[in-house]
Amino acid sequence: MRKIVLTFGLIAGAILSVMMAITIPFQEQIGFDKGAVIGYTTMVLAFLMVFVGVKAYRDNVNGGSVSFGRAFLVGLLITAVASVCYVATWEVIYYQFVPDFADKYAAYAVEKAKTSGASEAHIAQKVQEMASFKEMYRNPLVNIAFTFLEPLPVGLLFTLLAAGVLSRKRRAEVPQPQ
Repeated sequence: MRKIVLTFGLIAGAILSVMMAITIPFQEQIGFDKGAVIGYTTMVLAFLMVFVGVKAYRDNVNGGSVSFGRAFLVGLLITAVASVCYVATWEVIYYQFVPDFADKYAAYAVEKAKTSGASEAHIAQKVQEMASFKEMYRNPLVNIAFTFLEPLPVGLLFTLLAAGVLSRKRRAEVPQPQ
C-alpha cells in the first residue's frame, strides 16, 4: 500500500505544485478570481490520481477486491501526500517569492466589496476582517493550516467517490453447473 500511496500521492502533489509554480508569476495578470478557478481545476485533475491509485491498489495488491474502508484509507493517504506537497510548495513560494500575498489579497477583497456596491458599514467590516486575516496569516502554523484546507475538501470528495465506485467485496467461489 505504501508504494501506491506514495507514487500516486506524489504524482498528484507534483501536478499541484508545478501548476502553482507556473501560475504564481502571472498572479497579477490572472487575478484572484481566475486564479481560484485555475487552482481548483488543477486540484480536480490532480485528485484523479486518487481513482487511479485506489484502482491500482484494488487490482494489483488486493487481488481485485477492496472494501469501502480500505479504499477510503488509500484515497485519504494519497490526498494527504498530495496536500503536503501543495503546502510545502506554497510555503516556499510564499516566503521566498510573494511575501506580500496577504496584503495583495486583502486589498483585492476590500476593492471587490467596494465595486460590488456594498454599504460603508460592510466595507469597514471587510477592512477589519482583512486586517485580522493578514495578522493571522503571518503565523506560519496558521498559514500552513489555511493552505492545507484548500485542497483537502476536493481530495476528500474524490476519496469518497473513489471508495464508493471502486470498492468490491470478494465473491465466494461458487461451482458452475456443467
